[in-house]
Amino acid sequence: MSPPVPSDLGYVPPDGGWGWAVVFGASVSVGFAYTFPKAFTIYFKELQAVYSISYSQIAWITSIMCATTYGGGPISSILVNRYGSRPVVIFGGLLCGIGMISAAFCTSILQLYICVGFITGFGLALNLQPSVIIIGKYFLKRRPIANGLAMAGSPVMLCTLAPLNQFLFDNFGWRGSFLILGAILLNCCVAGALFRPIRAVPASVKPQVTEEGKDALKKEVTEEAMEMSSPTNVPMENKTEEEGGKDCCEKINQYLDFSLFKHRGFLIYLIGNVLMFLGFFAPIVFLAPYAKHIGIDEYSAAFLLSILAIVDMIARPTTGIIANSKWVRPRIQYFFSFSIAFNGTCHLLCPLASGYTGLVVYSIFFGLAFGMVCAMLFETLMDLVGAARFTSAVGLVTIAECCTILLGPPIGGTLIDTFGDYKYMFIKCGAVMVLAGTFLFIMNYYNYRMLAKEEKERKAKEEDLKSVRTENEGRNNWNRETAQDGPELEPLREEQEGLKKEVNGTNEL
Repeated sequence: MSPPVPSDLGYVPPDGGWGWAVVFGASVSVGFAYTFPKAFTIYFKELQAVYSISYSQIAWITSIMCATTYGGGPISSILVNRYGSRPVVIFGGLLCGIGMISAAFCTSILQLYICVGFITGFGLALNLQPSVIIIGKYFLKRRPIANGLAMAGSPVMLCTLAPLNQFLFDNFGWRGSFLILGAILLNCCVAGALFRPIRAVPASVKPQVTEEGKDALKKEVTEEAMEMSSPTNVPMENKTEEEGGKDCCEKINQYLDFSLFKHRGFLIYLIGNVLMFLGFFAPIVFLAPYAKHIGIDEYSAAFLLSILAIVDMIARPTTGIIANSKWVRPRIQYFFSFSIAFNGTCHLLCPLASGYTGLVVYSIFFGLAFGMVCAMLFETLMDLVGAARFTSAVGLVTIAECCTILLGPPIGGTLIDTFGDYKYMFIKCGAVMVLAGTFLFIMNYYNYRMLAKEEKERKAKEEDLKSVRTENEGRNNWNRETAQDGPELEPLREEQEGLKKEVNGTNEL
């Protein structure tokens, strides 16, 4: 069973109040970050005709945007650690607006790569990570619900941006649409303004002194116990070199905590998620083309994505409520593993859907499974590493996921081109996700067993230290009493020792 993670921030999060305004702002920022690259594909056909380029060349715009959004994770984490979430999100919103407004005046595809791909993509990166991080500052008990509501911004925005882009394109053309989209993306600055820094009451000094006293006492007892066998005389030159190395590492870890790569739970999460993303996004990309491939008209095929988005919209906050319950919260890692395996099972069964009704059923279950995974994607990471280290953890995870997110759809497309059938792509995605879910379930079980074992060993060591401490205190008290007695009681002590020797001799006989 997953051990409960206490607040490691030095204060108790409010779990409400202004935090719900923060959740609303986070849902807006997360919605733009996840949805904008998908909704932008509406302009592909027009841009392809304007610049006379191939589909693969125009597809690089969203690829660069997604790569920059995920690859900019560590930079975003460093900036959040340095300046906080509010200024970073506001600056990211300004970059998004500048990028799209500049794209309206582009005259070549290379300029679009820079303006839309890099500038807007980096602005979205500065919106995604801080929005998820700030929730951990405001919530602890209700954190799964808050994360579920924030992540629900993605399907809501998808249902809004897709028809809005089509309306803007029909009435203003692609250049006018880019100008309006730049203004719309400036609303990220408004969302960032809601991320008010939380005024935490510092922890009381008394508990800190107690802990320091305990550590000093443990160190003193250990030194007394090891005094006779291992003297600790270290040259000053070696100490200076060690301190210099520690200072350098501390400066790096101040902004990005690379010591997380020694964290067993973090490594398990990282490996499982990198494997999962090989099959996570490809089914969404190829769902509508697969429907057209089996003879379904374009409007019905597009409606499948609407069904998926609506179910996803409902599934994310519902999953957050379920994950926050007292039965699921301690086992949230296993619930997350089940969601990934359930997602993969849906893909494995998709080739059995030979008609439109079967694809509608698949879209409903796929939307449910997709929403479950997205709702717990960051909550499970925060559950493993704690809110204090989550800022660095999310940056390191996103840059590792960047490669598999980019490789997933091209690998699926290669399978379709090679075999001429979409079912092999769905089977590949399903098998990968079932494997990732199984891996996470087994390794999390192993991790919690090891944590329980380490906790027992730690308690045993503390008991040994207490016994050593008690023995040393008894010895010190005896020596102190002996010194206070003085030479006046020396004859009595000698007589007492003589009686002890006589008694011992009688016992031997």
